[in-house]
Formats: sequence, structure tokens, C-alpha cells
Amino acid sequence: MKLFRKILIILTLQIGVIASPPPGFKSLFNGKDLTGWWGLKTEDPSSFKSLSQEEFQRKWTHSLIDIRKTWLVENGELVNEGKGLYLSTEKNFADFELMLEYKTIAGADSGIYLRGVPQVQIWDTTESGGKWELGSQMGSGGLWNNGPPGTPGRDPLVHADKPFGEWNQFHITMRANLVTVRLNNQLVVDQAPLNNYWDRKAPLNERKPIPFRGPIQLQTHGGEIRWRNIFIKELKPNCCEIDDESGYFSLFNGMNLEGWTGSVESYEVVDKAIRCKRGKGGTLFTKESFEDFSAKLEFKLPSGGNNGIAIRYPGNGNPAYDGMCELQVLDSAHPRYAKLDPRQHHGSAYGMVPARRGFLKDAGQWNQQEVIARGSSVTVILNEEVILDSDLSKAKDFLGNKSHPGLSRRGGHFGFAGHKDPVSYRNIRIKRL
Repeated sequence: MKLFRKILIILTLQIGVIASPPPGFKSLFNGKDLTGWWGLKTEDPSSFKSLSQEEFQRKWTHSLIDIRKTWLVENGELVNEGKGLYLSTEKNFADFELMLEYKTIAGADSGIYLRGVPQVQIWDTTESGGKWELGSQMGSGGLWNNGPPGTPGRDPLVHADKPFGEWNQFHITMRANLVTVRLNNQLVVDQAPLNNYWDRKAPLNERKPIPFRGPIQLQTHGGEIRWRNIFIKELKPNCCEIDDESGYFSLFNGMNLEGWTGSVESYEVVDKAIRCKRGKGGTLFTKESFEDFSAKLEFKLPSGGNNGIAIRYPGNGNPAYDGMCELQVLDSAHPRYAKLDPRQHHGSAYGMVPARRGFLKDAGQWNQQEVIARGSSVTVILNEEVILDSDLSKAKDFLGNKSHPGLSRRGGHFGFAGHKDPVSYRNIRIKRL
């Protein structure tokens, strides 16, 4: 079956423009127009993911004006002469297989950004192309921005480019930060880590992880490039239930607190959202208990707001200690929290493991978050970025203790730990794992 699938993929690409993608893949380009795409330059995905809805809309609208001027569709092909913004998918992707074809002219210098990170290199590999001093004679397909010569994945294993005027085929696989690239059915990058270009000033071993999800971008500069047969197959990340709503059920009916117990008097339902009353506290939790689960929700913080998500809460006591943990829900950017311990900022397992920062939207904006609890491990995905992924049994708390009483709990309630601020939650759903 695997051999048949591989032959089918090869034949599909060699035939030329086709009406449908190979089995398991979806088309990113309909062959007619720019539906499903917008425009970006070389920019950190976190910069536009953190924009307010109004700011993002302005950026989006401006980009559509640009790409409609600089990108053409001819005979089922995307064409750009090396000008304007890069064509970028509307959807952000985690792990995937990407197949596409491209054709360049002399002097072209291009590439494919993976999750918004540069890049799988495409260029004129001839001496007259003027890029031999950069390594172009070694061929296309390498992760050129990975670092200096010798960095794993930077330069392709073989020169696999076809002559000008012929179509080249890429098959790119990305799992976590590992990238495998086949160019014209030849292996040019073999499971090399894609290094974080947006933290490139830090030593390689100290760089932050690349974005968990981001757009596919078709870069163009230096000359005309044509693209066609752009297909993607999403792969389920090891850590998460991403983009799969099957098995989830709602914990909140949008009207009242039916199904919830605990500090019910401290919470209210406003605009189809559960909101903690100002000046009130205590833990609101589900009547049902859960062991391993994935929960998805949206939350909105007021300026300086503070709340928490209770994981495997026993129904009494402090969720940060008597439950498995409390995940901070906090306006971390507010000046009042400038001196907090890193293990107290948003998304952190309170007092044990700090979460990555920089992905929380401004106060007053709705954020999306997924929480996954498996055994003693917890994963937090905020606005499409993994900000926490840790086995809490290996963590130490503020006092240096390796664990706290609730960490060994195999089950408990899901809830919200109020801290006197009107923090809101909506679209709350959960799936048992």
C-alpha cells in the first residue's frame, strides 16, 4: 500500500495540472483565483497573531490589495515576477506534508516559509545566477536560514534542481521542528530541525522553539516564479488534539450555570459567557469529574485580570495545591505583575513550571486556549502556540518541593479559580482521552 501511494504521488506530479489532490491531501490553490490566501512579508507570526481584531483586519485588507496587484493566475498557475508581499495561507498549520511544483527563470531567488519561518530555499543554481558565494551551486531545497555552513539542514544533500523551463516537485514533511525535503524525488534534507529565525541572535542551543502553527508562505524576489499543484496533508501533532472537534462536548449551555457547582454565587452569565463577579472569588467547577482530557475554550481578561483553570480539582481546598494544578489566567503584561515569578505568568502551572510568553492578546480581546492533561503531564496551547508542555512530576514548587499533594490525582473536576476580577469564559468544551 505504501509503495502504491508513493507511485501514485509521483505520477500525479508528473502528469501536470490536475483537478484533484492525491489521497489524503487537500488543495491550497483552486487553480482559478487567490481564495484561501493573503499577503505577508518576512515577519514573525506572533506579531500578527497578537494584533487586536481591528488591527488585524486593517493588515489583512491592505495585504489583499497588494497581492491582487502582484500575483496572477494563468492556466492554473500562480505567477509572480518577484514583487510585493509573499502569498501566505489564511490557515495556520502545525504538522503536515506539503507537495507542490514550481518553475523559475534565471536569477530567481525564492523559497517556502514553513509556519511562517524561512525557509526551504529555491534559487538559480548556475554560476551566472550570482549566488555561488552563498552556496547556490549546492542546489535548492536546503534550510538556508538555519545558520552558517555546516548547520544541519542548511545545505541540500544533493543537487536535484531541473534545468530552467522545467517544473520541479517538492515533497516537504514537517513534524514538530523536524523537516524532511524531497526535491524531484531526491532526498535533500533528512529530518533536520528548522531553527527559529525569529530568535536568531541567540545561540542555536538557546533559541526559543519555532511557532507551533503558522502559515505556508510562497516567497518571491529576484525574478519570476510559477507555482502549481499545491497540496497539503495535515498530520496530527503528538501533543495535541488540534483541529479535531470529534468527541468534544460542551460544558456550558450559554444561558446559566447548570452542570456547575462550587462558588456559583461568585459567577454570572453575561453575553453567553461565564464571568467572575468583580470582587468575588472561589472555585467554580463542573459536577462531572475527568481523568485524562483535552479541554478547549475562549477567555477574555480585563486590564490586570487574574483567574485560573483548575485541573483535577477535588471539590475543596486550593486548586493550585489540592488539585493537580492551577493554570494561570492572567494579564501578564500589566505593570502590577512586572515582578512576578515566571511560574506565575499566564499559562504557567502555578508555582511549578513557567509558560512561554508573548502570545496573549491585549486585555479585552478573546483568546483561544486548549489544555491537555495526560497522567502527570499538561500541555497548554494559547492562540495556536504551545506555551507549556511539561511533566509536572519532574517540577519543583516555590519551596523546592518536587511535588504537591494534588499532583498524584488521577481524576477530579474541571473549573475556574476566581481571584476577584471579571474574567470571562465561553465556548467551553471537553473530550475524555
